[in-house]
Amino acid sequence: MTYTELIERLYDLQDAEKVLFKEKKFGVISNNSLGIYHKDLNRIAKEIGHDNELALQLFDSGIYEGRLLCSKMFKPKDVTEELMEKWVQTFENWEICDSFSMGLFAKSKFAHAKIIEWTKRLPEFEKRSGFTIMAAYCMADKKSENELFETFFPIIKREANDERLYVKKAVNWALRNIGKRNIDLNKRALEIALELLEFESHSAKWIAKNALHELKNETKRMSDYPRARYRNEVDND
Repeated sequence: MTYTELIERLYDLQDAEKVLFKEKKFGVISNNSLGIYHKDLNRIAKEIGHDNELALQLFDSGIYEGRLLCSKMFKPKDVTEELMEKWVQTFENWEICDSFSMGLFAKSKFAHAKIIEWTKRLPEFEKRSGFTIMAAYCMADKKSENELFETFFPIIKREANDERLYVKKAVNWALRNIGKRNIDLNKRALEIALELLEFESHSAKWIAKNALHELKNETKRMSDYPRARYRNEVDND
């Protein structure tokens, strides 16, 4: 499919009512949006497959859904720091921030570096991107030891006082995902949540209470990284 054909297809799916619905229901305010849901974009991305050149053209089109498609079609292994920096500075809402951060950045070789760098950023969605990468990286990286993820706790504590909605939600998300990586990190995440509960800010207390509620829940989904890898290695010996 050519770039022109793909743009025409996007315009065929245009729905102004969906633009308004996403704004009112999910707080997704976007420029130059056609009103196309992720399920339709996912279908297109699956049909075309990875295509870096086309993905770059889609991003540069300035069409909101074209940029979402870029995040689904660009190969994570081919991402450069220059592209990441270009893209992150354009994020205008949580949806596009998370689409790039979860589907692309967290799977790239720069994931850890951007967690460290971007969680210090001032712009709301640049900082959110750092924490969203952190949250997704907890599940994308199945081999790293607990020590790596424990280095994220001081970052979480440092930024827990940020009262901005989409930052504090991402900080909370990251803490919960670390705590669901395995039972040892679950215990450490609970300890961090209890520490945050003692902070004076409303944001830190909200992050703590929400994390405690989920991480203490006996029905929570718990992974077993990297322990499951150890068991598999023993079984195969």
